[in-house]
Amino acid sequence: MNLTFKEKAAYGLGAVGKDMVYMLSASYILYYFQDILGVSAVAMGVILLVARIFDAFNDPIMGVVVAKTHTRWGKFRPWLMIGTLTNAVILFLMFSAPPALDGGGLVAYAAVTYILWGITYTMMDIPYWSMIPAFTRGGKEREGLTTLARSCAGVGSALVTIFTMMIVHMLGGDGTEGEKVGFRWFALIVAILFIVFITITCISIKEKSTVDMESPSVGQMFKALIKNDQAMTIVIAIVLINTAIYITSNLVIYFFKYDFGGEEWYKSYTFFNMFGGAIQIVSMMVFYPLLRKFTSNTKIFYITLASAIIGYAALLGIAFMGMGNVFILFVPGFFIFAANGVLQVLTTVFLANTVDYGEIKNGRRDESVIFSMQTFVVKLASGIAAFVAAICLSLNSLSDEATTEADQARDFAANVADSAKMGLRMTMTIIPIVGLILAIIVFRKKFILTDEKVEELAEEIAAKKASSN
Repeated sequence: MNLTFKEKAAYGLGAVGKDMVYMLSASYILYYFQDILGVSAVAMGVILLVARIFDAFNDPIMGVVVAKTHTRWGKFRPWLMIGTLTNAVILFLMFSAPPALDGGGLVAYAAVTYILWGITYTMMDIPYWSMIPAFTRGGKEREGLTTLARSCAGVGSALVTIFTMMIVHMLGGDGTEGEKVGFRWFALIVAILFIVFITITCISIKEKSTVDMESPSVGQMFKALIKNDQAMTIVIAIVLINTAIYITSNLVIYFFKYDFGGEEWYKSYTFFNMFGGAIQIVSMMVFYPLLRKFTSNTKIFYITLASAIIGYAALLGIAFMGMGNVFILFVPGFFIFAANGVLQVLTTVFLANTVDYGEIKNGRRDESVIFSMQTFVVKLASGIAAFVAAICLSLNSLSDEATTEADQARDFAANVADSAKMGLRMTMTIIPIVGLILAIIVFRKKFILTDEKVEELAEEIAAKKASSN
């Protein structure tokens, strides 16, 4: 039976809440602890990277735990709900650092809360995406739900990206102390919405076609992943692509604050993100389906990566020519945000298809195992990107404390050296371009799951099930 509108809407709503939480952490945790609370940029970079290395062990184990779960509510929904509740609490605590802490205490607080946030996010993210192959058929139905979920996730990301700084200043006011208060209340709002949205998902979605089979051990799981060469290819591509994108998303707030400048820099930052968020959502909901009518997923992948590279090159050129108006940044922003939206849909579709590929090649459907890798590599990419961003901030001495004189006029860019601005610009553009080029090379050499191959796999699996019945 086809998915109902209620099921699709409920699943998409869960993606909105889930990615609101993720984007708040991924894009603002470095800024909150480094720029607002004064934690060393290098210390924060190490914390974010180490936390992601820890996830290298946590995520696959969680995938196995989910696969072994059998309850009256299914294997996915219990962990989806448990992970959501605990992650929402940790999110609020992470952006509510006690005022009495400083120095080493703040570093320890950042490390503990961020690692706990990663663990609890894994608890809900793996079962969320693992549900796609479990209650959809391969082909158009799966692509349709994946596109919807990724589009809704893009809405969640865009909402946080667009409105965070405006709402933070509304709730807490200007200045460092105002931003502390604003982030605490904003994190609480996001956490509550997260719980409400995922609750609706859990109530509305039923697991329809999960294959009941022996769950793999951790050793068997890694062996299966190594044997699934297509899953590993997509994993590597996701790491390279997301690292490139996250480097920019981590640094763009510093770009507007310390380079673009202005007394109300955060309004320009919000305006830019509003445009970018809209383009990203349109690219998921309109550009991708439109391109899909005329060409294959593989060709769309190359087109979007080329678009992102063009956008980064244009951003670098504009930054060196002068930026008198935020509207000029919309040109490179269009290419980058549009590419990012389509790539989020594509990589999930590709990864879901590797489940079918693994069933034919290895004789088992490991939804949780495969999608545990998606969760891990996305967080790994964010950790690497945050570390690179932190090193950039440290080398260029970019922080609130380094611009105290300019702070009085609210124009932080006034006291920033040209060499520091140049270092920021090059880190935001050249490193991402290199990462995207490497992704193209890896994908071109290893990827074989064309549209024709996916249809062939679906037919083979259908025939296998028919013969077993």
